[in-house]
Amino acid sequence: MLRLLLGEQPRQNNGLLEEAIESMVKTSQLLKKEMEKNEDPTHDFRKLEIWTRGLIVSLDELEQSWNAAKHFSRSVNSGYVDDMSIEEQGEYRRYVYFYKNGFIRVFSILDKLGTVLNDLYDLNTSKVKEHFSYFTVLRQFKFLKAHGELSAELEAIKERYKTPMNKLRKRRNTEIHYMNSEMQDDLWQRHQGLSERIELEDIGSHLDELEQGLEMVCQSLRASYRYTNQMWAKNGIRA
Repeated sequence: MLRLLLGEQPRQNNGLLEEAIESMVKTSQLLKKEMEKNEDPTHDFRKLEIWTRGLIVSLDELEQSWNAAKHFSRSVNSGYVDDMSIEEQGEYRRYVYFYKNGFIRVFSILDKLGTVLNDLYDLNTSKVKEHFSYFTVLRQFKFLKAHGELSAELEAIKERYKTPMNKLRKRRNTEIHYMNSEMQDDLWQRHQGLSERIELEDIGSHLDELEQGLEMVCQSLRASYRYTNQMWAKNGIRA
């Protein structure tokens, strides 16, 4: 949708994004088949199918946010806020909007995945922490010594992206709990010298970190849903 608004060609899914989406689509198909066969009296399959479709939509929105942020960043060439023209300020604000939307969605998707995993594998994470996150679910896998293969793969993905994810988490927390994340950068610079001009943040590095966050999400979704599909296939559930 956003690509059409930006005058770009529609996205062609490939790589990690395609693999993550295909894994979730396969799970959704398996769930629909089970609903048709067993009529799903408890609505458990229906709930998981809705959650899975929601994750597909959320992943699409994350990728589009990253792409839109990258699109608008190309028109930001000034090194200092005060040097921007009115037009460039508008492009910068649009970049900031989609960049922030992106890093917030990274953690939103992971927490939704945590909810799915907690339900699928009866982890009872809410007994440990009422409002749990994806990372609480990972710790619960290890504590229960449950589904070791999946747990190990998700832990490895988390460690591989630890540095960019820590930076994104800090910005997410600042944005949600304290102040606009880009204004935090401005405030830090003001503390260095009240007469100094405000230098623009490193947009390229920020976009790289968001792209790595997108990759981390794709890999986590792919691993989780592939494992689920394999487990169900062993139990005779096939599309």
